[in-house]
Amino acid sequence: MNRRFAALAALALPLLIAACATVGGPTVKIDVDPGADFSRVRSYSWVARPDGGTPLMQQRIVDGIDARLQAKGWKLAPNGDIHVSAHVSSTEKESQSAYYSRVGYLGWGGFGPPAPNTAAPTDTYEVGTLVVEMVNAQSKRSAWRGTASGTLHDDPAKMNALLQAALDKMFAGFPPGSK
Repeated sequence: MNRRFAALAALALPLLIAACATVGGPTVKIDVDPGADFSRVRSYSWVARPDGGTPLMQQRIVDGIDARLQAKGWKLAPNGDIHVSAHVSSTEKESQSAYYSRVGYLGWGGFGPPAPNTAAPTDTYEVGTLVVEMVNAQSKRSAWRGTASGTLHDDPAKMNALLQAALDKMFAGFPPGSK
């Protein structure tokens, strides 16, 4: 009985790890110029709107960023203190899942570790990346950069939820030093 449980656990572990990896949502990274002073920023302007994805998703990105910046007290202005740009890209990835079978290795009732099966299924999926950059309008120095990556969905509602989760994570501690 213990061997069956161990074999079942060995088969289920990769699935459990994969499920946990997707539960956390998008992967977000932030990079900030330590010399950037966000305490003086009162306005922003768009210099490059999202250049990838569908027009509706591009608008959702702009609206989402606008809402988060305006919630921090920043105003959208033609010549803002900070210039904002956003870029979207996607990459097709493949995932190959190895699975194990006792067939061919001491038979089903045999002892010893399971032998890898030669035919492993391959899954293809698309990973999207959103990059938001902020540049100081006067000094032209990069001040802040946020990136978010996650597995894309065909369902627009799921895509919008992924976008909102990415923007929430990206702007959670924004502006830097405001905690």
